[in-house]
Amino acid sequence: MKNTIKINKKINSFKKEIEVPGDKSISIRCVLLGSQAIGVTKIYNLLEAEDVINSLKCIKKLGINYKKFRDFYKIYGLGLSGFNTDKKILLDAGNSGTLARLILGLLINSKNWIKIKGDKSLSKRDFKRIIDPLKLFGANINSNKTGLPVNIVGSDYLRPIDYHEKLGSAQCKSAVMLAALKTPGITKIKAKKSRNHTELLYKNLNIPIKIKKKLNHDFIEVKGISNFKGFSYKIPGDISSCSFFIVLALLTRNSRLVIKNVNINSTRIGIIKILNKMNAKIKFINKRKYKGEIIADIIVNNRKELRGINCPKNLNSSAIDEFLVIFLVAAKARGISKFKNLGELNKKESPRLDIGVNLLKKIGIKVLRDRENIIIHGNPKLELKGKYRISNFRKDHRVFMTSCIAALSFGGEWIIEDKDSIKTSFPSFFKIIKKLGKRIN
Repeated sequence: MKNTIKINKKINSFKKEIEVPGDKSISIRCVLLGSQAIGVTKIYNLLEAEDVINSLKCIKKLGINYKKFRDFYKIYGLGLSGFNTDKKILLDAGNSGTLARLILGLLINSKNWIKIKGDKSLSKRDFKRIIDPLKLFGANINSNKTGLPVNIVGSDYLRPIDYHEKLGSAQCKSAVMLAALKTPGITKIKAKKSRNHTELLYKNLNIPIKIKKKLNHDFIEVKGISNFKGFSYKIPGDISSCSFFIVLALLTRNSRLVIKNVNINSTRIGIIKILNKMNAKIKFINKRKYKGEIIADIIVNNRKELRGINCPKNLNSSAIDEFLVIFLVAAKARGISKFKNLGELNKKESPRLDIGVNLLKKIGIKVLRDRENIIIHGNPKLELKGKYRISNFRKDHRVFMTSCIAALSFGGEWIIEDKDSIKTSFPSFFKIIKKLGKRIN
């Protein structure tokens, strides 16, 4: 089948140095903020995956020009009121929840109805979580259900809001922060801990923002402004993309991996904290600061003795996109691993908690589940001999790549469908696997 891969042998041990593409979360934010700035924004190492390309296409439809050069992109911003919304426009966010939710925040001052749609997977995701606060700003929004498509038109009487973000969703928080730029006065946000890339970008761009950090929440104030200037940004490597190779090195005998120039923002390294609690001993070297983000090289060595974990719930949000590969480590670890409050996984591109549990059971791992909580009984001697087929996962890129890592780590004969799903976030995934010594067709 054209869109299917076969893996019938584990990867051999490797000792390699790699780099992964630019961070997807920061790439999308830089494109959207560049579209709102006055003047030219230059973005280096922009992730050239479908989610980011769709972001560029959306701002183009809204009247913002951009141009690709050899090693950077230029975006020609026209300011906070620069979108051309004098006519009805249809925007296609593809598979990107980040794009769809954040751009809604930028459209609260649109002059005409704008319709946002997505693919089948994105259309099933919850948008009520962002529609409700954006309505409080004064925008008019309608949707036939809680998902896409969504229609939005702005108001001449926008107002700042007080918003309590309870889900730990950086997308919802960021959409409100973007909308706040276009209102008079100060928007106040009480947000459950989540990724803080938007906050760091605001600080770097001198956008008026105040942040008070408490134990479980951040209290954020954003002041509406008239405009801000274009900027230059070099995007670091994506820790979420690294996670697949970190786990592969950890589970492959006598292997060592160095991953260069990775963003190790404290809100994104939950996977490292969790794996180190499982006796992984992953290290950061060459740490440096760049525009508020922390960049480092990551060193991973294969560990013969991995241990189960009673995973602290406070690490959930900083590892939310990496739990599928963390489950693979738990499958090979000695003892029992417990994970709690993972219901948010089922609100991603696919019901990832359901799929993760089914994948572990498929490869013979004992898993107990109680709603949002799971217990994994690890098997340090796990070696697969059977045949496995992975399908019907809504073309979720992370399910596909996790399945590849399982096949390369544990053995067996695997058929994995929807290989084109990696175009969403990580088109060079196979190239890096090849560099590590395994060709996948």
